[in-house]
Amino acid sequence: MNTVLKPRDAVRFPTPLLELRGIAKSFGPVEAIKDVSLAILPGRVHTLLGENGAGKSTLMKILAGVHAPTRGEILMNGAPVTFATPGESQKAGIAIIYQELSLAKNLSVAENIFAGHEPRRFGVVDFKRLYAQAQVLLDDLGIDIEATAPVSRLSMAQRQLVEIAKALSRDASLVIMDEPTSSLSDREAEILFHIVTKLTAKGAAVVYISHRMDEIMRISDDISVMRDGRYIATLQKDQTTIGALIAMMVGREMNDVYPRRETPYVRPSLPLLKVGNLTLPGQFENISFEIHAGEILGFFGLIGAGRSDVMKALFGIGRPSGEITMSGKRLKLRNPAHAIREGIAFVTEDRKHEGLVLMHSIANNVTMASFEEHGSRFGILNRRFEREETANAMARMNIRASGPFQAVGNLSGGNQQKVVFSKWLARKPKVLILDEPTRGVDVGAKFEIYRVIRELAASGTAIILVSSELPEALAMSDRLVVMREKRIVHEFNAQGPTQEDVMSYATGATTA
Repeated sequence: MNTVLKPRDAVRFPTPLLELRGIAKSFGPVEAIKDVSLAILPGRVHTLLGENGAGKSTLMKILAGVHAPTRGEILMNGAPVTFATPGESQKAGIAIIYQELSLAKNLSVAENIFAGHEPRRFGVVDFKRLYAQAQVLLDDLGIDIEATAPVSRLSMAQRQLVEIAKALSRDASLVIMDEPTSSLSDREAEILFHIVTKLTAKGAAVVYISHRMDEIMRISDDISVMRDGRYIATLQKDQTTIGALIAMMVGREMNDVYPRRETPYVRPSLPLLKVGNLTLPGQFENISFEIHAGEILGFFGLIGAGRSDVMKALFGIGRPSGEITMSGKRLKLRNPAHAIREGIAFVTEDRKHEGLVLMHSIANNVTMASFEEHGSRFGILNRRFEREETANAMARMNIRASGPFQAVGNLSGGNQQKVVFSKWLARKPKVLILDEPTRGVDVGAKFEIYRVIRELAASGTAIILVSSELPEALAMSDRLVVMREKRIVHEFNAQGPTQEDVMSYATGATTA
């Protein structure tokens, strides 16, 4: 039976480091958080679980001093506190690592880490101390990055690690981590888990937000569930299950996270897309594969294996050598516009910067890729098409919003990802490339995305699925390609291999 830890329960646990009592937050008529009470204990990892839009990020922004609560009380070490600014939150010992990176690409790693509290001498930044202190911090955390390196040259995973170091550059008693492993490989995630262990051993509390159930069950001590802006319960990790947590999150039982094909897949005799010896020096070498209509071809590899660079090349970004053919016709993809006209669509892993225009409405984003096809020669979009396509997209993808003209930047991450999908579905592509399509997306939204992927495949769309989540890659793919060090090293029929088999090739433990 699940043990529920009530916010004021201190029979077997120490006094809470931080306590929330009746916290609520409204944005105009919309109540994002409704009377949340929660206790965070020192020396423990407290996971906050809930679907996108459940109120987790809003709650954390209240603790970070970004938002003021509409009502309720915050206590630290038993004393009431208020945070009017992020600076006041930081002074109280709260550090937050946001899912969306906030690094300045034109500055060095060290300058980003100590931004706002740089070591100074005679009133100016002491760069010698800055670089030395940053390097000591990176080394102590086990992060193998040079402090003098420009952030612009780092991978997404390396930037995430720098973001973590930046948050920990201040002495914090409460560290909030929002989807910290979303860009990390398994190896880099181990570095993060080691950091979490060091923090709790020193008595700090860690609030951990993640949608990856396996890592939640691995590192959590306490797990709190939120749904629709409300606090549901707090459970001890060793007295609950993944199934029970998911049921509380979504308010219903989910017996199969990965929906199966309704009918067995019959592969056509001829491939729809064929790639031969595709090479772009420094990014990938001798990439050859084929995909058939209605097939889901998975791509798996560790960070830096070159998967995303291959997908960009297939979308007309870069000028690789080699050959790409579609239905027997050789393609010379000069740019993304050309790729789109040939029937190729691309859901990028970086939805905020590459997939959406955040200040524009859902309707604008959904029809953006279809403007050329449905716009007039005078540059005016067919408004009837816009209304109908947006309405269909919102219903099909279950996009939760106030209406079709809500700005995409105000949606949750899961709903933003659904808008990206909808943008390409309006084009009815022959080949749909999905690069980390469920990154930072909750379990409920994942299920809806998987369902649409299955529907598209059943209708004949060829789907290339790039995923760092191995269970997802295995469950959703008909075949699975493994990349390592910029090359394809093996191909599996996805129904046969174990996770250990795939990781063996991805890490180089097996080479033949």
